[in-house]
Amino acid sequence: MRRLLLLLPLLAFLAIAVFLYRGLFLDPSELPSALIGKPFPAFSLPALDDPERTLSADDLKGRPALVNVWATWCPACRHEHPVLNKLAEAGVVIHGINYKDQREPAQKWLRDLHNPYQLNIEDAKGSLGLDLGVYGAPETFFVDAKGIIRHKYVGAIDERIWREKLAPIYRELVDEAQAP
Repeated sequence: MRRLLLLLPLLAFLAIAVFLYRGLFLDPSELPSALIGKPFPAFSLPALDDPERTLSADDLKGRPALVNVWATWCPACRHEHPVLNKLAEAGVVIHGINYKDQREPAQKWLRDLHNPYQLNIEDAKGSLGLDLGVYGAPETFFVDAKGIIRHKYVGAIDERIWREKLAPIYRELVDEAQAP
């Protein structure tokens, strides 16, 4: 019995070490989301460019799209923004969620750096972000034409990540939407 008590701390240490070692090989951009395969959460929030206009989840339906969570206070969002502009110019449908930000700086950002978003939701209090399980900005959700969340990417999208990892996901959603 005494030997078992002496081995207990060693066994606990080994269990923790195995758990931490496994974590070294996980991709931090692949945070799990309970929303994959589920409809985009219901919301009713103002449009960033026209606060009198109210947007809802229905506005995201009809075409596959990226829904990008961004903010002016986010350095990675600034790094990602030129890539989003290029994608939008190439015909990728992108909607924005301006997350926990102020309207005036966000509008200035879009005037100065160009606006890749077809719709831009003002989520000043972060309520939609909370419903989406957002950890921070930037995060991007891939939504199909029916408004179902199909994929989530955490972190800034650069050209390599788009080309190698995310473009195939978007193309698949577009192909599904065009299938008879």
